[in-house]
Amino acid sequence: MKLLIVGGNGTIGKKVSKHFSKKYEVVIGGRKSGDVIVDIADSKSIREMFESVGKIDAVICIAGEAKWAAFDILTEDDFYIGLKSKLMGQVNLVRIGQDFVNPDGSFTLTTGILADHPVELTTSAAMVNGGIHSFAKAASLELKNGIRINVVSSGLVEDSIDKYEAYFPGHNPIPMGKVINGYVKSVEGKGNGEIIRMYDNA
Repeated sequence: MKLLIVGGNGTIGKKVSKHFSKKYEVVIGGRKSGDVIVDIADSKSIREMFESVGKIDAVICIAGEAKWAAFDILTEDDFYIGLKSKLMGQVNLVRIGQDFVNPDGSFTLTTGILADHPVELTTSAAMVNGGIHSFAKAASLELKNGIRINVVSSGLVEDSIDKYEAYFPGHNPIPMGKVINGYVKSVEGKGNGEIIRMYDNA
């Protein structure tokens, strides 16, 4: 199996990439480093990536950004950061990538707990995450050739405690092994249109 992991050098991505590389061919896409360079906020860059990589069996995206700030100071352009990068970036990966994924292949997108349990300063990020959930459920009804699509949604992961713990008071950190299993379930399982929530608390 040949996997393309966009964001495969990030905090979560590098652990997911390491796991899958034990048994599959893994191609890492990233904005600054990787086997292929891609900016998911740019649909032209996405198409060039797929044309470079060629046919693949599964696409995992663990990339995309959104602005974190108080709602009363967020501008329209601030909201567009998340809409263009994390939301439309992942939508375009599927929209363009469906022509490069082999029959019975899959897409796995990434969101987070904010879609269900937002915290302060996350109006934009929460909105984007919720939009991705709705997109994946709808797209699962229309993707052809047996191609599946799921979303892995994680809470605060253990490897990000130092950076984000203050934003998530009372949240139990999610072990990285549990998060990895969410991606395994999506890629190796048969589920389609699923939001795989890797948290049981808020």
